[in-house]
Amino acid sequence: MRPLQRVAAFVLSASAVLCLSAAAWAQRRAAPAPKRAADASRHSKEAAEVLRKVMSVPEKEIPRDLLESAEAVAVCPGVLKAAFIVGGRKGDCVISRRTLKRQWSTPVFYNLAGGSVGAQVGGSKTDYVLLFMNEEALKGLMEDKFELGGEAEATAGPVGRAAGASTNPRLGAGILTYSRSKGAFLGVALKGVAITPDNDLNEAFYGKKASELIRGREDMPVPTQVRALPLALARYSVRLPN
Repeated sequence: MRPLQRVAAFVLSASAVLCLSAAAWAQRRAAPAPKRAADASRHSKEAAEVLRKVMSVPEKEIPRDLLESAEAVAVCPGVLKAAFIVGGRKGDCVISRRTLKRQWSTPVFYNLAGGSVGAQVGGSKTDYVLLFMNEEALKGLMEDKFELGGEAEATAGPVGRAAGASTNPRLGAGILTYSRSKGAFLGVALKGVAITPDNDLNEAFYGKKASELIRGREDMPVPTQVRALPLALARYSVRLPN
């Protein structure tokens, strides 16, 4: 083989190796770490289980008309409230929004935190469900932080299958809030509670920030690991016959 041919062959071989290496690196970068994928899956499954428990008692469930009308739903399982004179809440939230075709989107991960003042001592865990009833209410989720009862108007949501039939589905507030503690489920007014994006998890699992994911309304396939919450929402947001 002539010298020029040998050089050309070497260049082609080196280029092929570089291309394969780059493709392999990109594939590794695109795939979330196993631990972060497991975290995302766990959060979605826990949120779906909270919704299942809430909707298992017809006279105390979230009215399905409201779920169907909502633009997004946040489920925050097992939020810990610890109080020693001055206490606070801390937990994780999983949020799915409506797509252009009114399906439920890929879940997005957030944190919930807030302060409280009281005389109680001890700790308790509470599940929260938040319904974002219009596009205006969703704007806060695209920020680094927003506070319920501050810039975001929130009110206690009605409960019971019959409540949806006699209530304006969107009511006056942008956000309807509920809590479940020790088996009891009711509408509750949340104030002074901040919701912030968990971008460590969002970027590790999706390669995107929460604001990008919430802003997008395209009908995209939901990753298998996190399908639990969108599937539960699809099941329980269907209007039942009268």
